[in-house]
Amino acid sequence: MRIAFLNPQGNFDPNDSYWTEHPDFGGQLVYVKEVALAMAAAGHKVDIITRQIIDPAWPEFAAPLDGYPERDNARIVRIPCGPKHFLPKEALWPHLEEWVAGILDFYRKENRFPHAFTAHYADGGLAGALLQEKTGRPFTFTGHSLGAQKRDKLQESAETPEEMERRFHFKERIQAERTAMRRAARIIVSTRQEQMEQYSHPAYRGAIDPAGSDRNRFAVIPPGVNRRIFSPQAAELDSVIESRLNAALRRDLPPARRPLPLVLCASRLDQKKNISGLVKAFAANSSLRAVANLAIVVRGLNNPLQERHTLPKKEQAILNNVVRLLDAHDLWNLVTSFPLNSQAELAAAYRIAAKRQSVFALTAHYEPFGLAPLEAMSCGLPAVVTRNGGPAESLYDKQTQTKFGVLVDPANPADIARGLLEALSPQKSWRAYQQAGLQRVISRYTWDRTAAGYAATLKQITV
Repeated sequence: MRIAFLNPQGNFDPNDSYWTEHPDFGGQLVYVKEVALAMAAAGHKVDIITRQIIDPAWPEFAAPLDGYPERDNARIVRIPCGPKHFLPKEALWPHLEEWVAGILDFYRKENRFPHAFTAHYADGGLAGALLQEKTGRPFTFTGHSLGAQKRDKLQESAETPEEMERRFHFKERIQAERTAMRRAARIIVSTRQEQMEQYSHPAYRGAIDPAGSDRNRFAVIPPGVNRRIFSPQAAELDSVIESRLNAALRRDLPPARRPLPLVLCASRLDQKKNISGLVKAFAANSSLRAVANLAIVVRGLNNPLQERHTLPKKEQAILNNVVRLLDAHDLWNLVTSFPLNSQAELAAAYRIAAKRQSVFALTAHYEPFGLAPLEAMSCGLPAVVTRNGGPAESLYDKQTQTKFGVLVDPANPADIARGLLEALSPQKSWRAYQQAGLQRVISRYTWDRTAAGYAATLKQITV
């Protein structure tokens, strides 16, 4: 098949430039790239269509056509719209019709259109609906996250509704999502829970009925782990990361505590990730304090807790809260922090942590899918993860009642501590979770399996 991925924001290039350094350059780019390349490896011709940027600050995104050296049947197609310089995704709405017109012109000049489009995020979904109207080509819609849920969460913040609307353009986003839901031939979700919870939100009533008339329009296709990087097999980088970790331990912890396992926290500095919940768990449980240290990872800072003043204000606030808790409960002697600046470094840290019989922890208030725990598990590091969201399906099989990790209540520090202790000890329990987690990833959560799910779905809608 010839397939085009629609992703107007969050640009792509062969070197994955700026990933994790901008809110538009996060997990969605990893997802689209890996599915596209896996589909190309299976023999399909794939275009990733994004927005062209001609801006000295973003030189990697100027060429109209680009690609990946390892896949000659996967192209990056950059279509201009609006001003030439970079725009955040919230500012793209007025320019999407121009972007769609550019896509139509591009394929008319080639005299060949894709068999189907797969649209990502709200703006890609709107573009998919517009392209379907113009060409009759079907499209799938992958929302990744939906605007209504984000708006609900932000209503708890200090911003007024007017301020939130100016900043995030929820009106345009939700209307685009409604249009994409109505027009998509299939809606792709990572879990059944995502289908039933996110798409049942009142904001989408009348556009989609996930439990009723539209239930067969959903395809559950979990994301995958890049096992080229996230693997238990040692790599050259491991020794570098082990030296970095040991230096941080010598700097931050007394000698008697340095050999202890780690509770490794490697998430974005975001309020919803609930890093403070981990600190509170240590504060609440002396048994946990006796057997493990807490390690907090922050990209780009050698000593994140002491250098937090260099971060943007919202990220500073997260670490300021952590520091207040450390001061209040006298926990400084069991907390270390250090940088990991790439996926390869992250994978190396997971392997090093596994050698110490450590655990990965993600205690987010809500996690739509939760790829990070699966990446840790793929390296042999057991995971202790929020029960709210996708991990409730990926780390637990209801039918067989099999546990592949430990689920915890992120609002309850005592339950977080209980889960951490369950995974950390005894040694037999830790090894059981290590093996179960690794096998879970291999059997269910690889990008090849994700791409096969997309291919099967796209074939259904193009017949």
